[in-house]
Amino acid sequence: MARLPPGIRFIVSFSRDQWYRAFIFILTFLLYASFHLSRKPISIVKGELHRCCTASDEAEVRVSGRSQKTSDTPAHQLPGNETDCGWAPFDQDNYQQLLGALDYSFLCAYAVGMYLSGIIGERLPIRYYLTFGMLASGAFTALFGLGYFYSIHSFGFYVVTQIVNGLVQTTGWPSVVTCLGNWFGKGRRGLIMGVWNSHTSVGNILGSLIAGYWVSTCWGLSFVVPGAIVAAMGLVCFLFLIEHPRDIACSSSPATHPKGYENSTHRFRLQKQVLTEEKNKPLDPETQCLLLSDGKRSGHQNHVVVLPADGGSGVAAISFTGALKIPGVIEFSLCLLFAKLVSYTFLFWLPLYITSVDHLDVKKAGELSTLFDVGGIFGGVLAGVISDRLEKRASTCGLMLLLAAPTLYAFSAISKMGLEATIAMLLLSGALVSGPYALITTAVSADLGTHKSLKGNSHALATVTAIIDGTGSVGAALGPLLAGLLSPSGWSRVFYMLMFADACALLFLVRLIHKELRCPGSATGNQIPFKEH
Repeated sequence: MARLPPGIRFIVSFSRDQWYRAFIFILTFLLYASFHLSRKPISIVKGELHRCCTASDEAEVRVSGRSQKTSDTPAHQLPGNETDCGWAPFDQDNYQQLLGALDYSFLCAYAVGMYLSGIIGERLPIRYYLTFGMLASGAFTALFGLGYFYSIHSFGFYVVTQIVNGLVQTTGWPSVVTCLGNWFGKGRRGLIMGVWNSHTSVGNILGSLIAGYWVSTCWGLSFVVPGAIVAAMGLVCFLFLIEHPRDIACSSSPATHPKGYENSTHRFRLQKQVLTEEKNKPLDPETQCLLLSDGKRSGHQNHVVVLPADGGSGVAAISFTGALKIPGVIEFSLCLLFAKLVSYTFLFWLPLYITSVDHLDVKKAGELSTLFDVGGIFGGVLAGVISDRLEKRASTCGLMLLLAAPTLYAFSAISKMGLEATIAMLLLSGALVSGPYALITTAVSADLGTHKSLKGNSHALATVTAIIDGTGSVGAALGPLLAGLLSPSGWSRVFYMLMFADACALLFLVRLIHKELRCPGSATGNQIPFKEH
């Protein structure tokens, strides 16, 4: 018999379950990257909606020496109510407040909608729910760009478009995290989700490049093209997304065990090492209060933990207040509020800052801002690897937040020294700012959504994810708004605000960090007397 070609040997070396798992990993990665791709254009187009008039003023002075204007049209007025200072109504002196209000409209709607989205998402098929959200998001992203083609200069039009777009985009995050959580267990979750969460940075980078390509010539296409991409990915979601491995008779975790441990009604999970340790020493009070929601010790914990199968019926979705009672949810939610405030301030205002400090044009500033997201990719993966190795999610976030505050101060000072210094600080700041944000919204949310106090109720993941990311989105709404209010008096005040936010984020993790140092894994319920299947 002829030897199989190397490529075929590689393909058959993976099981059917592994191929499906890889497919879902890539598909959900692309789906949520397209969401972020559609959010980025507004930050790129800001520099075009309001342009600095100094250069054009000087040019006009030189031209006026040769010819005298006799037209009744006011100076700097162009067809379509557009001026060479930008696009009305953003060509006025209060443009920073108006642009900040656009960000606030989107993010405030996103924050409010996120709390509802998780609850709704648990009660609807994920594939249909996510498909609807992506089609609607594509439509309203493109609608913003149509304002260019139809010469719409109503501030209310752009605000309403942003509000509705923010609401429909809340369908994305709880859906993809729940789907990924269904397919991957807790083993190496920090690394897996750290790599997967790079979709945020990849989407931001692609959105910056696409928007930057048209921003100087036809900024409407900077929104229409990303909107079309999101809508197209919505169709892909409808055609290919598999919500749960049981839908195609796959296992729900990369780790497998002999069939004798599992039947159609219950799954028996056993970890011999923990059993031996538990026999030799009493349970720590902190650990005991995490094992069950009522703080009582389970009679089965030293032997076999019996949980309802994922496909079992009769397990109701968790309530909003019930999700808040899961240990660590409130602390991580408040931490993310301030961490996301910093991240989204960079997301929406970084290109404009680079334009102001380094005096680059809009397109080059947008391209340069992608380096922050490149740093974010490395930061997210690094945070996942460290937290997996140490089994300390809160401590990993705390360390990166501690380093981020002085780095932001250095960024505000060093970025004024030249382009090379700006590049270096963008990469470093991106890693430290995005690391905790990525870890909390992925691995931590998934850990808490499958916390052992839920006693096997896997329906809590979407609600927990929505609570944590929804609270974080409140900070995401406040950050760009505060940046718009503070930037007219100097960018240094914006950076002081960001450093203060990082300090607050760290403060909310102090109790969990202390708990982790006493009992590793207690902050997210990882010290589990069974292995996830």
